[in-house]
Amino acid sequence: MTPMILTAAMVGAEVTRAQTPYLPISPEEIAEDAVRCRAAGAAMVHLHVRTPDGRPSQSPELFRAAIRAIRARTDVLVQVSTGGAVGMTADERCGPLTLTGDDRPDMATLTTGSVNFGDEIFANPRALVRDIAARIKAAGLKPELECFDVGMVDAARSLEGLVSFPAHFDFVLGVGGALAASEEGLDFLVRYIPQGSTWTCAAMGRHQLPFVTLAAERGGHARVGLEDNLYLSKGVLAKGNFELVAEASRRAREKGRQPASPDEARAILRLG
Repeated sequence: MTPMILTAAMVGAEVTRAQTPYLPISPEEIAEDAVRCRAAGAAMVHLHVRTPDGRPSQSPELFRAAIRAIRARTDVLVQVSTGGAVGMTADERCGPLTLTGDDRPDMATLTTGSVNFGDEIFANPRALVRDIAARIKAAGLKPELECFDVGMVDAARSLEGLVSFPAHFDFVLGVGGALAASEEGLDFLVRYIPQGSTWTCAAMGRHQLPFVTLAAERGGHARVGLEDNLYLSKGVLAKGNFELVAEASRRAREKGRQPASPDEARAILRLG
């Protein structure tokens, strides 16, 4: 069976140290957790960065420091976020796309539409989506198409010319105000994306680890980590992203899927 790509969403833009003391913030903390995630079975890390006081940032220099720290210690692939945090401008969100040479990331995310995000609105009007898609293409990166709802798949299809198809999708399920984390919803999305595309599932909160099992059964891939879920089991905080990756690896193997190596993930995702 195809190896299963496990992505560790390590930091995010919403989680705070008040919620969990295990959130990595500094480049050194992020790199150390990335090393442990790689050992636990992650092929890729999904990267946000923070200022030293914990505020979300898309600063190219903070991304540079984190990427250098990660690559000095491990061969895990690095995927940067262009979502940033709610309210950031396009230029802010695209900060990590300006990195070049050895600091250039392996991949970047692209959210394909606006969505209710808890009590806020994650605004991604079509012109902005096309702008960010063009910047990702100009940087020579492959996007991961972030879909929080079904209509975002259609929005992704409209990017033909800026995005090459078949593409790679990430189904972000269970965000308040968007598509719920349900088996029926996942099955519909798997059928709905363009033929030949690959996909990852990122389910929120208590749904995160069960959806690793569902993705493994369906031939997909999975994203786990403190960005989306703090708990290893009910009431038990994960002591780092690596614990969530280790549990995801166990669930993948239980379904006959071996966690992919970074080289295997690069081949599956058709990264240049």
